[in-house]
Amino acid sequence: MRLILEKRPQASRLMYFSSPLLAIVLTVIVGGLIFAAMGQPPLRALYLYFIDPITNLWSIEEVLVKATPLILIGVGLAVTFRANVWNIGAEGQLTAGALMGSIIPILFTSWQSPLALFCMLVMGMIGGALLAAIPALLKVRFGVNEILTSLMLVYIVHLLLDWLVRGPWKDPFGYNFPKSIGFDDWHLLPTFGDGRVHLGLVIAIIIALILYWVMARTIKGFEVRVIGAAPRAGAFAGFSQAKMVWFCFLLSGGLAGLAGIIEVAGTIGQLQPNISPSYGFTAIIVAFLGRLNPIGVIFAGLLLAVSYIGGEGVQIELGMSDKTTQVFQGMLLFFILMCDTLIHYRLRFLKGNGGQL
Repeated sequence: MRLILEKRPQASRLMYFSSPLLAIVLTVIVGGLIFAAMGQPPLRALYLYFIDPITNLWSIEEVLVKATPLILIGVGLAVTFRANVWNIGAEGQLTAGALMGSIIPILFTSWQSPLALFCMLVMGMIGGALLAAIPALLKVRFGVNEILTSLMLVYIVHLLLDWLVRGPWKDPFGYNFPKSIGFDDWHLLPTFGDGRVHLGLVIAIIIALILYWVMARTIKGFEVRVIGAAPRAGAFAGFSQAKMVWFCFLLSGGLAGLAGIIEVAGTIGQLQPNISPSYGFTAIIVAFLGRLNPIGVIFAGLLLAVSYIGGEGVQIELGMSDKTTQVFQGMLLFFILMCDTLIHYRLRFLKGNGGQL
């Protein structure tokens, strides 16, 4: 007897919606087994990882802070992946946006007004979009694989950031630490109350709602869906694949850049060598876990933000490696992709002679 995958006559709507939940359950089960194999109490470790981050106000605020860039980048990638355009370099575009938006607080420190903050956000979007335009141009003009080019640019921009904070943009009064001057006043995003939740969260949710409306109610959203599902049908309808590549890269790159300057101006308050714990890569998981739907991305972003806080919790309480978060996020992506196979295929047992059971 053997197990095979049999193609379904049509895609399963039940599996389409239940696949993310099944992936989460499998991640929890396998994660518990990993904790046990490492000599840690699995139930306590899982509690610290998934439940403890939402049991008090401080940790909930931290979840919302970390969810902000994940939602912003995730909604852009959700639209991009829906069109079968593969921007894997959002981490670099986040950094480019942070660099571009930081020009104002670093080089024009005396410009303090709401307009300065607005220009920082706009310049952040421009920075991310400009970097994303490079793989878009190479894809459209020369047919270069956008996965490779967008990914390789990540490391170039990271090196540029490192050079700037250790050289031209280093704080002269920062005791030789690799960081820029601290941002203040209107170079920082307003926060709600005395906590760390800032205006960026509202911006992220508004953009997610706008993109949901665009995808569901506009011609552009219909074009994205058609080109992604049936490129030939899109070509017959007069939709341009090249224009779609440009649209998706500029959109996702711009939102990643916006996430970058929001992270710097809302959470960190200055440039430093590391401004993101791989938000750009984690947002890929967020997009798929959210079913490439902007509303779903909001909830997926919150869940992945919990994984960051939970990962810090098991480090502190159980003394585990800081790589624990990456392990869980990697497992989650693996199980999402595995479970998504069951949307179009179903498991079937066959007898030894080839007959079905």
